[in-house]
Amino acid sequence: MFDIGTKHKIQVVKHRWLWMILSAILLIPGIVALIYSSVTYENHVPLKVGIDYTGGTILQYGVVEKVVNSDLTAIREGLEKEGIENPYIQILNVNNDQQANTKSEIQSIISVRTKFIDKDSTDGDKISSVMNSKYNNPELMSVSSVGPTMGKELFKNSLIAMTLAFLGIVAYLSFRFRFDYALAAILGVFHDVLFVVGIFSILGLVYNVQIDGLFITAMLTVIGFSVHDTIVVFDRIRENLRYYSKKMTFGEIVDASVNQTLTRSINTSLTTLITLCALYFFGGVTTRDFVLAMILGIIIGTYSSIFFCSILVDFWNDKQNDKRKEVLSV
Repeated sequence: MFDIGTKHKIQVVKHRWLWMILSAILLIPGIVALIYSSVTYENHVPLKVGIDYTGGTILQYGVVEKVVNSDLTAIREGLEKEGIENPYIQILNVNNDQQANTKSEIQSIISVRTKFIDKDSTDGDKISSVMNSKYNNPELMSVSSVGPTMGKELFKNSLIAMTLAFLGIVAYLSFRFRFDYALAAILGVFHDVLFVVGIFSILGLVYNVQIDGLFITAMLTVIGFSVHDTIVVFDRIRENLRYYSKKMTFGEIVDASVNQTLTRSINTSLTTLITLCALYFFGGVTTRDFVLAMILGIIIGTYSSIFFCSILVDFWNDKQNDKRKEVLSV
């Protein structure tokens, strides 16, 4: 059994300013990207949103040639000559394992997103004509459409889902823990969500990565994981306070509690990450961004429960002690 008096593997409280600086380094690039995206995007949304929320049609063509990013300009010019306005084109390369599993000769998938195409429009035929002119027998693999009204409704429902989940967590933490613990856990959730959202904002600017309904699902899962991991650490801190509050300082109890739960947190996160990495590298391209959001969320959630939330509780305790000293001195 872990001896609380033994030397700790990680001294969290001693280097607490280092962890706070590290958190700032992790968050600031994403915050800058979110602000920049909000200013530059037409709809002033901090993330590049897909047709799930904006409405539109996506056509995916499989080709036997290996398509590279430099080919995008020629494809876009051909589509614009045919009257397709502001097409968004993405290349999804098929790896060797996927090709072997499907027994297909398709080397690349070209995804073309444009405004909503209804049944009376000829835009779909125009896009297929351009693809046929540039590639040898391209295969139309899928067509998915979301109307503008439906896109707005999905966006509103996603915001409602996020808000309800957050309010539920706030209510639970307020009931389960005292104020300082609950506030630290809530700030930890903001920390984790802001990190993942910021990374995807950067990916949207650099690689045109778009978010969809699966991204909201990933974020809700990340929120749940973040709170779960933090509660485990806080439960151990609260339990140790009962037995060692007179023998040890609060900072020492925080260090001991973090080290007691460290192996459990790492093992839980590591086994989850192994599964997610397998899905990312060997799964389908359509779920890759969803899995990436989960991977980022698991990593930052584990980090924040150990090095961010516990530090906030220690800061709060120091502040309360300073207030008590001021009152006693008066």
